[in-house]
Amino acid sequence: MKVPISRRLLCCAGLVPAGARVADVGCDHGYLGIYLLREGIVQWVVATDLREKPLQKARQNADQFGTADRMDFSVADGLAAVAPEAVDTIVIAGMGGDNIAAILEAAPWVRDPQYTLILQPQTSGNDLRRYLGRAGFFIETERLVRDGGFLYFTILARYGGGRPLTPGEQYLSPQLLHSGDPLLPDYFDRILPALERTVAGIRAGGDQQKLQYYQQALDEVREMRDSYERAADS
Repeated sequence: MKVPISRRLLCCAGLVPAGARVADVGCDHGYLGIYLLREGIVQWVVATDLREKPLQKARQNADQFGTADRMDFSVADGLAAVAPEAVDTIVIAGMGGDNIAAILEAAPWVRDPQYTLILQPQTSGNDLRRYLGRAGFFIETERLVRDGGFLYFTILARYGGGRPLTPGEQYLSPQLLHSGDPLLPDYFDRILPALERTVAGIRAGGDQQKLQYYQQALDEVREMRDSYERAADS
């Protein structure tokens, strides 16, 4: 029986190290952890969710697919129920980048290079990248995936070696820019019009501090696109 896992979660799964012990935060129906165990990629999964109803469904799915004996389930906010010694890989997907940043900030033990962080925000990716850089996390890689008509990016980060990112880098990290990902042109097509609309709206409202940030981000991303296109044409 095939696990009904989405393409965006498969992208997360593709970044999980072999033999890992995984915390799946905001696990919803548990399909990521079930898939990882069924495929023999990992040995243990701690599945948490803020709500009891989806977690109960995750338990039922784990029973159905024969992985319940290798999973632990907890109703919890973020990483509150995860013991640091129980995992080495943390997956947080399906929520806003600001929420992911808050979860990491509330668990200072993740500031240790032994932990692999796999993060897939639905919104506010710039807020998440900003937090990661300021908190000292280094983005090792990013991948893009299209699922259900939407374009998602997945970050693999680790503590140590991070630096504050410029406004443009908060929208498109150097790792993603130089990844050669075939979906990069589509990603430019998504973020540039959004930044242009934001700049136009702020300019009409007169908030100069916000305008400076978003205008710099727009200028940088435009230059990134031009550089990418020049390299592609050469």
